[in-house]
Amino acid sequence: MVSQILVPMDDSEMATRALDHALTIHPDAEVTVLHVVGNPSPMMGKAMGLAMEDNLEQAAEEHASEIFEHAREIAQSHDTEIETDVAWGSPAKVIVKRAESFDAVVLGSHGGSIADRLFVGNVAQTVFRRSPVPVTVVR
Repeated sequence: MVSQILVPMDDSEMATRALDHALTIHPDAEVTVLHVVGNPSPMMGKAMGLAMEDNLEQAAEEHASEIFEHAREIAQSHDTEIETDVAWGSPAKVIVKRAESFDAVVLGSHGGSIADRLFVGNVAQTVFRRSPVPVTVVR
């Protein structure tokens, strides 16, 4: 039985679908929404901007607040509550590491623009291949 689910989220439609799917298929599970702020690189403008902040942890929390608010609205429509967590690092690596503490991962098939996927890589594909727990990819 799946009792704890990790749902990585960004601001994409696919991530929204993933959370909705997790809450629909596993209504009694504890769901944690994770937002990973990527490491700064020339291809990741948001992370570069956050890297200039004095308090990285606070800046990452503020960056994730809109995503978490949207996630809470989705959970509310399912008459449930969710936990939220924010992390800093390589999204795929962070998700795979965090997955060790969950029964399953449910994530969107892709997020961001085509350029992001080409340059940064496909997070869903990496998580699917390396996760220590079952992964559901929603599209």
